[in-house]
Amino acid sequence: MSGLAPPDRAEVLVMLAGFGERLTDAVHESLGSLELTWLIAEFEQRYDIELDLSDERFEAIRTVDDATEVLREAVLAAAADSTGADSTAADSISTDDARTDATGAAQP
Repeated sequence: MSGLAPPDRAEVLVMLAGFGERLTDAVHESLGSLELTWLIAEFEQRYDIELDLSDERFEAIRTVDDATEVLREAVLAAAADSTGADSTAADSISTDDARTDATGAAQP
């Protein structure tokens, strides 16, 4: 993950404004499927997170606020996953370190 903060509504509007090169004020509250597809691709590229949305979840995203909620959840979930992986790696390193003696020789 890129370490970026979860997007807020303003950031989602900026991403959507890139679709059609328009001002954020010109972005409508309701999202069409093409606009949403473009937003998801833009989000995945920007945040290096692949969204795996069911058809039902995709169809439930109808507004900028809906999209903001889904994208924020994805970033927070990715951050939680990477934190868990980091602590697992740290646990593994600690365990490996405990298997060496003061000279660095491996212990059984």
